[in-house]
Amino acid sequence: MTQSEHETRTVLVTGATGRTGSRVAAAARAAGLTVRAASRSGAVPFDWADPGTWDAALAGADGAYLAYPSDIGAPDAEAAVGTLARRAMELGVRRTVLLSARGEDQARPAEEALAAAGGDWTVLRCAWFHQNFSEGPLREQVSGPELVFAAPPELREPFLDVRDIADVTVAVLDAPDGRYAGRTLDLTGPELLTWGEALAAVAAATGTARTYLGVPAAAYGDALRGFGVPEDEVGFLVELFTTLLDGRNAALSGDVAEVLGRAPRAFGEFAEEAAAAGAWKTP
Repeated sequence: MTQSEHETRTVLVTGATGRTGSRVAAAARAAGLTVRAASRSGAVPFDWADPGTWDAALAGADGAYLAYPSDIGAPDAEAAVGTLARRAMELGVRRTVLLSARGEDQARPAEEALAAAGGDWTVLRCAWFHQNFSEGPLREQVSGPELVFAAPPELREPFLDVRDIADVTVAVLDAPDGRYAGRTLDLTGPELLTWGEALAAVAAATGTARTYLGVPAAAYGDALRGFGVPEDEVGFLVELFTTLLDGRNAALSGDVAEVLGRAPRAFGEFAEEAAAAGAWKTP
């Protein structure tokens, strides 16, 4: 597309203050797209739980990035994604990109709801994020001497940088020929690491020893209760981790390289950059 065509295009980014949405918004702006950064308390009000906020956010956009909180596999995600996607089509939003989870069977109904709405839809099935170590509920533990999580010590995961998710999203939304329409892309990083090996990369980047302790999902559920997580959410997460952390994702995909023409970012690179930015500094 030409620069002038870029300037006439508007992309709605849901969850624009979140882990992926903020990067998608930044990458879209860098690509010359007009970004409508939407969130519950932002300049463009948008709340998945309040359909009354949807039309104003969607009207005039021709592309949308959809990130459903708190998890795409949550019981209410299918209805919300399907209803929003249908409304988006009615308002002329021709391309939609849905953030989904690799290996998460619970996410399939929401993916199917997006496809059923029509238009040029694309699903991004993403592995665990690099940034799960530097942002969100695990960061405090990663900053200390020990990380306790429900992943078995021997489990290998193709950890993925959220900046690569953002770059793929923009490439999909901006593709002049719509080549990714109707596709489900499988996004992974370039290597398989155990959670302990990933934590060791953080330790090397910070110069401070760290230990990983894997516990059964049920035991991690007890820890979540101790953190004050609501019981219904604890039940969902325990069920999710029991299936998702069984080794089903221990394989690499070439979809990031196909879309971007380069390899995905490695975890060690991320750890060095995050450490330099002070991600794991303790008070």
